[in-house]
Amino acid sequence: MRQRATTLDERLALKLKALRRYTGAIQFFHTHRSLLSSSDHSDAAVANLAYAERRANELTETIAGLRKAIGKREAQERAATSPRAAICDVFGSYCEEAVAVARCESGLSTTAQNGQYLGLFQMGSMERQLFGHGPTARAQAVAARRYFVRSGRDWSPWSCRWAAF
Repeated sequence: MRQRATTLDERLALKLKALRRYTGAIQFFHTHRSLLSSSDHSDAAVANLAYAERRANELTETIAGLRKAIGKREAQERAATSPRAAICDVFGSYCEEAVAVARCESGLSTTAQNGQYLGLFQMGSMERQLFGHGPTARAQAVAARRYFVRSGRDWSPWSCRWAAF
């Protein structure tokens, strides 16, 4: 009895497995072209090759859709990550210091703004241009970590540097 895939990841794995099977059949017929012109096997070989190509095309479209859905789901999960969790994930052993600085700078708000300064770590326009920025807590933490590392793993670029200690 065939088991039904329940998650997007399981469905993708099954579709990839099926695609490998059909591309294998297509490669077989391309390697054994004589079957396509054989008087004994031509009709069946041509029909089987056409079917394998049709299924491979359908599966390729389905796989692209599943990958898009998985990417969207993962983006939503990343966006839903709390600022504290994102900061700790990105900063590792500097987690507590980074959270303290971000709490002081923005109240842990990704949408905080003070003039040109934006986000969790209130990075200015030049810093955002150099180190990046984004709408999610993770993207902002990654940019701040780049800045932090470039500054010698030192909180001196932030006005709330005192919060780290």
